[in-house]
Amino acid sequence: MTYDLLIADRSYSSWSLRGWLCLAAFDLPHTLTETRMYTAGFRDDLAAFAPGLTGAAAPRTVPMLRLPEGGILSDSLAIAETLAERHPEAGLWPADPVARALARSLVSEMHSGFTALREACPMNLSVAYRGVPVSEAVRADLDRLEALWAACPAEGPWLFGDYTLADAFFAPVAMRIAGYGLSVGAQAQAYVAAHLAHGLLRDWRAKGLAQAEQSTYLRDFETVDWPG
Repeated sequence: MTYDLLIADRSYSSWSLRGWLCLAAFDLPHTLTETRMYTAGFRDDLAAFAPGLTGAAAPRTVPMLRLPEGGILSDSLAIAETLAERHPEAGLWPADPVARALARSLVSEMHSGFTALREACPMNLSVAYRGVPVSEAVRADLDRLEALWAACPAEGPWLFGDYTLADAFFAPVAMRIAGYGLSVGAQAQAYVAAHLAHGLLRDWRAKGLAQAEQSTYLRDFETVDWPG
């Protein structure tokens, strides 16, 4: 049983990273197809990956997952829940029902929220900054993240002891905190450091550095060496 995953730019596509971690972090067999955003062939690559979805129903975003039997999932949360349903033995969600409920709530909030942080600090794994101004809205998002992470039962490195989908969904946010030099408390900083040291994420970033730069993601701040 092998899944097919379509992703885009590794340095910039936070949702591609989440989709890939849903598979790679739990040793689920998969193949990768890669495309580049903001190129003439992007929509063609989406259409070729999901030829059964045309017209107004044609997919517009990555990641996309093709099931072994041929079905297409075009949203990272749908991908996560489907894989957890199909592989209960893989530990995508915490085994404890109370912890699992909290993990699902955190993933859902990450999926739909934190828009101020997303807009001000788009994921860019190719560069790190310092001296980035933080608006009240971004500070509120960071405070909310710290509160959510502190509410989780594990003391580290991961939110629920073993790595779960909650960690996969927060990985790009941790990279934003690291890459933009955003100030968070010691507990949250330790969680960010765990992601910086995560072998899978380090491999993902290294492969992204080999891809051509997307200038639309650059910001006019002072650059520093990538943390970690």
